[in-house]
Amino acid sequence: MNNANKITDAEWKVMEIVWENGQLKASKIIEELSSKTSWNDKTIRTLIRRLVEKNILGVKKVRVNEFYALASKEECVKEVTQTFIKKIYKGSVGLLISNFVKEDKLTNEDIDMLKQILKNREEDDKNKKV
Repeated sequence: MNNANKITDAEWKVMEIVWENGQLKASKIIEELSSKTSWNDKTIRTLIRRLVEKNILGVKKVRVNEFYALASKEECVKEVTQTFIKKIYKGSVGLLISNFVKEDKLTNEDIDMLKQILKNREEDDKNKKV
């Protein structure tokens, strides 16, 4: 899944529709995006075509083409996140987290969640060493 980083913001909106709804005809994608954007049909069809060319969106020929995701949202989010961390934080997740903790207000729930994640990670690391 090396193409997720090549998804533009506009193409991401198309993928959100497909991830939420599954296999769809272009007309349904257009209908959904037209209600959320000011894009015309031609623009949306161009975005769909580009995603097919990037091998992010598949197409099934029925009477009318139906489009479906070839990559899960999770795969795309993971790849974009990893690239972001490498680019901005030189690969250091610790720097990323410390930046967010220092700059943003965290709720008690956020803090508890982070503590639990770190505790689970520590336990996983201990189990791997055994």
